[in-house]
Amino acid sequence: MSLVVFDHVSLQFADRSIVDDLSLRIADGDRIGLIGPNGSGKTTLLRMLVGDQQPDSGTIRASRGTRVGWLPQELAVAGGVGLLDMVRSSVPGRAALEEQIASCEQELQRLADEPTSDDELVTEQGHRLAELHERLGHYDALFSDHEAARILAGLGFTTRDLGRDLDELSGGWKMRAVLAALLFQRPELLLLDEPTNHLDMPSVAWFSSFLQRWPGAFILISHDREFLNEQVRRIVSFESEGVRSYQGDYERYLVQRAEEEVLLENRAKNLQREREHLEQFVNRFRAKATKAAAVQSRVKALEKMEDVELFQKRRSMRFTFPPCARAGNEVQRVEHVTKSYGALEVLRDVSLSVYRGDRIGIIGPNGAGKTTLLKMMAGELEPSAGTTSLGHGVVPGYYAQHHAELLDARHTVYEEVAAKNPQLPQSRVRSVLGAFLFSGDDVDKPIRVLSGGEKARVALARLLVSPGNYLLLDEATNHLDLASCESLVESLAGYDGTMVFVSHNRALIRRLATKIWVVENGGVTEYPGSLDDYMTRERARLSRDDEGSTDAERAEPATRAVRSAPAKPALVQPAETPEADRARRREEARRRDERQKKIGTLKKRVAELEKRIADLEKAQAERNARLCDPAVDLAHDARFAMLTALQVEQEKIDELTMRWEEVAAELEREESSATSANALGA
Repeated sequence: MSLVVFDHVSLQFADRSIVDDLSLRIADGDRIGLIGPNGSGKTTLLRMLVGDQQPDSGTIRASRGTRVGWLPQELAVAGGVGLLDMVRSSVPGRAALEEQIASCEQELQRLADEPTSDDELVTEQGHRLAELHERLGHYDALFSDHEAARILAGLGFTTRDLGRDLDELSGGWKMRAVLAALLFQRPELLLLDEPTNHLDMPSVAWFSSFLQRWPGAFILISHDREFLNEQVRRIVSFESEGVRSYQGDYERYLVQRAEEEVLLENRAKNLQREREHLEQFVNRFRAKATKAAAVQSRVKALEKMEDVELFQKRRSMRFTFPPCARAGNEVQRVEHVTKSYGALEVLRDVSLSVYRGDRIGIIGPNGAGKTTLLKMMAGELEPSAGTTSLGHGVVPGYYAQHHAELLDARHTVYEEVAAKNPQLPQSRVRSVLGAFLFSGDDVDKPIRVLSGGEKARVALARLLVSPGNYLLLDEATNHLDLASCESLVESLAGYDGTMVFVSHNRALIRRLATKIWVVENGGVTEYPGSLDDYMTRERARLSRDDEGSTDAERAEPATRAVRSAPAKPALVQPAETPEADRARRREEARRRDERQKKIGTLKKRVAELEKRIADLEKAQAERNARLCDPAVDLAHDARFAMLTALQVEQEKIDELTMRWEEVAAELEREESSATSANALGA
């Protein structure tokens, strides 16, 4: 069932087309990733879905009763209401029901106070009040306080927070509250614009798990590649040639887009070759009367030939950090640092060292003190006690999470970046700005008119003109689009200095971190190794905690059983009779035979699929070779047929590959099960 249909929708701002003749269907259960560069129109498309933006032409039709929930990047949240009450009251219709109940109760009280009240009217109001309470009870069953509290807990709120006024929360926590309300409402279509920007890693993990079980449809904009791949089954992309739709996750989209580009380039080459042949024939025989008909035929063919427009290369942020000056071995020392805000102690007696070449990822719950720690290390914040000191030859560069607050709104883009390093030649500043997609008149834009993504790029450009040899980065990927985010990660991977960064982006942490600092409960714990190493250790620790046992107890299970449970009379198992033993063995043998037959069938199926895929890929390679070989002269119809066959056969390869993956996975499970059964039998 289609929830929303875009029918030939067009929208233009000034001289720029946002969408042109867009036809798009959003069906029940669709899981769509919306991608494109900053400013391409992703958020505008969401605004059209909720009715905040009307198209210039075309229609947008929604199915009757479809509820749409939208989480924008920026949102003003009014206070004066408790957190749990806000989430509960966000469900459509509940507030109206509660108002009707209050009105009905007031009317009943008024009737009761009248000495000559109408009994029939009192009874009628009583029945109405009972009906309203029944309807409210139905709401409470569907939208319980327990469910609201569960969602809030998953997003990082504690039980103490449930009664807090929204005015007491920071902007990031208010956005979490709005997200909790949207998840609680369970709309048929959920629109999420960078929902992980204000979440820490534990909350991102919970939200990912929650969203994977989401029964309705959603459209997701995210710069987190891993998060996007976990959630979506379809990509809607703003491309240079218009809005396109691709089945699969982001990785599959990249493959399909690359395949399309190759096919288009081959088709353009072949058409150009055909055009040249026709033109050569016309030029050669134009003056011969005996060839007039043939020449005229080819002239008409030339006029009818289509033009193939290749994909326009999208501009993306590209830059390289210059080589760093060598610093001393110990880059920074943090000694017995404590930080308090009034009575609230955020960090307590923290001592750490950063060494040359370290790439340290800081993770932990929101509010634990990650940004506070980084600010003190950057010299932007004084500790309440203790000291931080830089080593010999260390030149720090700092990127703040709320970078917009550190930019001068009165400056132009050029002035803001040039002010960071006045000794830098103008040509170098403009070159850096070009790498961050600011060229021409863009460099003269005032900071105050820039979008969040543009301000993020200005802050990064400021860092590049004077990066130093020690980078301190706080959520550097926030407000960047997916392509810019990945470009930043690649650039940081090539940086040869020392780096400490706070991020909730798992792909960035996996790519860069060689150490993990976990900030929680007022302290900082260091884990050498990558994020995956840390998560493996954490899973093992949680597993041990769940078992509630020590290493010694696990080594002595019999002793642990005596210690952990009251003594019980021993139950003596009766000995197995010879007949029962033979029956058991026969049953085990039968199961082994069945399993081996199934494994054999699966192996045969895997081999068949592999051969079919290999044959098709070989045929595809031969077609590509013929299409790309200038020595092969193909007629127009033959060339078109070959291009069509390329596309059709590629779809077959994709389908067979998916089936191969399914069968191979089933085979792996069966072989693993057989191995386990054999081990138990032994």
